[in-house]
Amino acid sequence: MTTLIRKNDRSAIYQRVHPAIRCGVVVCGLILAALTTDANAQSVCLPAPRLLTTMPMGGKVGTQFEITISGEHLDELGELAFSDRRITAVQKLDAAGQPEANKYVITIPADCPTGLYEARVMTRLGISSSRVFSVGSLGEIVRTKPNTTLATAMEIEVNSISNAVMTNRAVDHYVFNAKKGQRLIVDCATRGIDSKLDAVVIVADAAGRDLLVERRGGVLDFAVPEDGRYVIKVHELTFKGGMEYFYRLGVWELPSGAPIVRQPSTKTVNSFSWPPQGLAVQAELAEVEPNNIAGKAQKITLPCDIAGSFFPAADVDLFEFEAKKGEEWWVEVASERFGLPTDPAVLVQQVVRTPEGEKLTDVAEFSDIPSPVKVSSNGYAYDGPPYNAGTSDVLGKLVIKEDGLYRLQLTDLFGGTRSNPRNIYRLVIRKAAPDFALVSWALHMELRNGDRNALSKPISLRGGATMALEVIAMRRDGFDGDIDLVMEGLPDGVSAQGLKIPAGQSRGLMLISAHQNAPRAIGSANFLGKAVINGAAVIRPCRLASMSWPIPDAWNEVPVPRLMADVPVSVSGLEFTPLSVSPASKEMLQVTAGEKLTIPLAITRRSEFSGATMELRTIGAGLDRNPGFSLPLTADSSQAVLDLAALKTPPGDYLIAFYGGAVAKYRHRPDAIITAEEAKKKAEQEAAAIEAELKQLVEAAKSATSEKKPEADKAVEMATARHKVAAAAVVTAADKVKKATETAQPRDIVDIVVSEPIAIRVNPAEKK
Repeated sequence: MTTLIRKNDRSAIYQRVHPAIRCGVVVCGLILAALTTDANAQSVCLPAPRLLTTMPMGGKVGTQFEITISGEHLDELGELAFSDRRITAVQKLDAAGQPEANKYVITIPADCPTGLYEARVMTRLGISSSRVFSVGSLGEIVRTKPNTTLATAMEIEVNSISNAVMTNRAVDHYVFNAKKGQRLIVDCATRGIDSKLDAVVIVADAAGRDLLVERRGGVLDFAVPEDGRYVIKVHELTFKGGMEYFYRLGVWELPSGAPIVRQPSTKTVNSFSWPPQGLAVQAELAEVEPNNIAGKAQKITLPCDIAGSFFPAADVDLFEFEAKKGEEWWVEVASERFGLPTDPAVLVQQVVRTPEGEKLTDVAEFSDIPSPVKVSSNGYAYDGPPYNAGTSDVLGKLVIKEDGLYRLQLTDLFGGTRSNPRNIYRLVIRKAAPDFALVSWALHMELRNGDRNALSKPISLRGGATMALEVIAMRRDGFDGDIDLVMEGLPDGVSAQGLKIPAGQSRGLMLISAHQNAPRAIGSANFLGKAVINGAAVIRPCRLASMSWPIPDAWNEVPVPRLMADVPVSVSGLEFTPLSVSPASKEMLQVTAGEKLTIPLAITRRSEFSGATMELRTIGAGLDRNPGFSLPLTADSSQAVLDLAALKTPPGDYLIAFYGGAVAKYRHRPDAIITAEEAKKKAEQEAAAIEAELKQLVEAAKSATSEKKPEADKAVEMATARHKVAAAAVVTAADKVKKATETAQPRDIVDIVVSEPIAIRVNPAEKK
C-alpha cells in the first residue's frame, strides 16, 4: 500500500523528514519539495512486506493445524517465523508435493507458554511486519460457514475459542448449552490482537432476546439463570466487516468470586516506561475502602506500594502519612499504562489539625507524564512521529518542607463517567531510584500536503541501505546522564551504530546498515541502552514499536501503534536500495577544534531520480545544528563541510550521519520480466512443437487404412487436446509478461535516505 499525492494539491506539497528534537523543542526540519509532475502520482516509502492477517489467529498448546495468511508485498514466501522459536511452521504441500499459496502447518508444542507472540513471514524483500498470534489452553475452532441468523448460528462449546472474521453489515450468531448457576465469561478479543474490530457482544436467550450487552469491546460476566441453550451475538459497532475485522470469541467457566482474566492483549507504546526496575509483581499493600473522606483516609508509611481501583464512579482514594522536613519522595501511579481508559491525578496536602478543625495546605499536584519528545499534533506524521511515549499516568517529585502529617488524594480525572472495578491502579512512593526506560520506532516521513501517513516499517534491509530508528528515553527519578545505544545479534553483513542520547536530552537514533553484498538472512537483535548511574553500569532493554496497520492515505482511520515482543532484523539479499550515501573513508576523521572539517562522501546510485539534487541535514549530538546542504543525484561523490567554530563544537568524539529525502523512479521486480519472457518463449516453443506434431498426425489420419483409422483419429484427438493446453499456456505466459512489464514500470516514490554513520574526533586546539 502506498500513499498517493493528489494532483490538485501538487503545487503546495512538501515532504520532510522528522526533525531532530531537543527537550521538546523542534529544531528546523528538512523540507523536500515534491519532484513529480501532474501526470504521475507520487508514493511514499519503498515497498515493504507486511503480514496483515492470519486465519486462525492462534491455537491451543500441544496441537498442529493449518493457517492461511495474507498481506502486502509477500512475494516469494519463505519461512513463517514466530517470536518464540518453539512455535514452528512449514509450508503446506498439495497432492503433487508443491507448496500451496499462503498456507502453512503450525505446530505448538506442549511446553509453549500461553500468551501472545509475533508472527512474521520471510519474503523476497525480507521479513514482514508482524501480526499477533495467540497461544492458549482452551479448545480452538474456526468459523467456516455464514452464521448471520439465529437459524444458522454456529455451535460453540463452553471452554473454547472461535476464530472468525466479522461479517460485513451483519451480526454473527453462536449457540451454546449452559446449566443454571454456572458463571460464564464471554470475551471477544479484537483490538488487543491487532484487529480493527470494535465489538458489540450480546448474550441472549434461545429465542435471541438480549440478556446482557457490552458495547465497549469489553467482557461479559454471565450468571446462567436456568438450564438451556443460549445465544452469543457479535457485531462491529458500526457494522463494518471484512478480513481486517477478525476476532477470537472465548467462552469459559469461572468459579464464583474469582477475578476475571481476559484474553491476552498487546501493550500500548507508552507502557514501555512501566514497571520501574526491581518492582515486585504484586503490590505490598491493597487499598482499603472506604477511604474517600478525611476521617477514613487510609494510614500508610513511606515508602509504600499500593494496589487499588478507581471504583465506583467518581471514586476518591485518600492516604495519610507522616513525613520529615527535607525528605524527598518520588510518586508514581500506573493505570493508563495497563491499557485502561483512566487519567490518574494526585494532590498532596499538608494536614494541620486544630480545635477549630483541619487546615489543608496544597504541597504538590501531579498529573500526566508528558511525552519526552514532541509528537504529531494530530496523530499522523505531519509535524512529528505518530507515536506517543507520554502517558496520563503520574510521576513526580515530592519535597517535604515541614515535619507533619500529609494526605495524598488519588482520583481518576474523568472517573465520574465510568464505574468499572477493573480500572485498577498501582501507587508507588519511593526514595529516588534514578533510572531510564527506552522505546524506539522507525523514522517516519512527515507530510504537509493533507495526506496522512502512518506505516508499519519492518527492519527489512535492501542491500546498501541504512535505516534509522528514533530512540526515546523516559528518565526516572532525576537521572540526567548520557545513554549509549547498542544493537547486538545482527545477521551477517549488517552493522548497527547508535547516536547516543546526550545528557539532559531524550532522543537518539540507531542506524542499521546492510552491506551491498549482505547475504539474505534474518536475525533477532538485542537492542540495549547503557548508562552509568551513581557510579554503576546500568543496561536496559529498548522496546520496538510499530503500527498495527499501515495507514498510507486515510482521513478517518486513527493509527494504532503498539509495542513489539522482539526486534527482528533481516536482509533481502535480492534487492538493493536506490541510493547509498557513505563516507569515502571508513576511518575516523580528525579535526582541530575551531576549524572546518570537509567530509568526502561516496554516492552509489541504483536508480534514476526526479531532480538533480537532494537536501541533507546532519544528525548527531553536538553537530546537528550544521546547516543543510545539497547532494548531487547525478554524481558519484560529493562532500559535506562542518564549521566547528560556528557550531562551537568542543573537543571529543562524535558520531553523525546525514539524512534527507529523495524521489526515486523505483522499478519493482524488473527481473521478473526476463523470467516471464523466458517462460513465454518456452511455452511458445512447446506449443509450436505440438502444433507441428498435430499437423503430422492429421495428415497420417487422412491416409490411414480402415484398420488403423481409429487409432490415428485417437492420436489426433489427444494431440488436439495437448495443443489447446499449450495454446492456453502461451496466453497465460503472455499475460504474465504484460503484468511483469506493468509492475516494473518506473514509479516516483519518495523515501528517507540516511547515510552510513561517520565517526569524528575533534582534537583540542594548541594552546598559544
